[in-house]
Amino acid sequence: MSVELPFAPVDTIIRRKAGDLRVSADAAEELARRIQIHGAELAVDAAKRATKDGRKTLMAEDFGVQQVVDKDELVLPVAPVDRIARLDIDDDYRVSMDARVALADILEDYANNVAAAAAILAHHADRRTVKAEDIETYFRLFE
Repeated sequence: MSVELPFAPVDTIIRRKAGDLRVSADAAEELARRIQIHGAELAVDAAKRATKDGRKTLMAEDFGVQQVVDKDELVLPVAPVDRIARLDIDDDYRVSMDARVALADILEDYANNVAAAAAILAHHADRRTVKAEDIETYFRLFE
């Protein structure tokens, strides 16, 4: 599976939570992959809600978001998030701009939570670098 999300913003999210720890490229790649999987799953659920309402356009409400943040406040870029949203849904669906921003916000919160936990795991392992194995361990423990 190719990863739609660039690694640089994911790396930025991890570094925000890692404090003085370094971040391996593999950690950013693994978290980007996990973000993509989660985003595609959320979009499938949102498409089901839109279909139930008789729509072919995903809206922010379909992602459970009532108030959409300003996209300039986000680290994750909206264009790749749009591609993630479309990975597992039918081509007949459209994704509104508010839905893209809402999904990016949800995925950024998700990434922040994982990154914070990965940093704790790296500290616990007495390492100075957050690695992909910390991301993987988080998912083995909590999902």
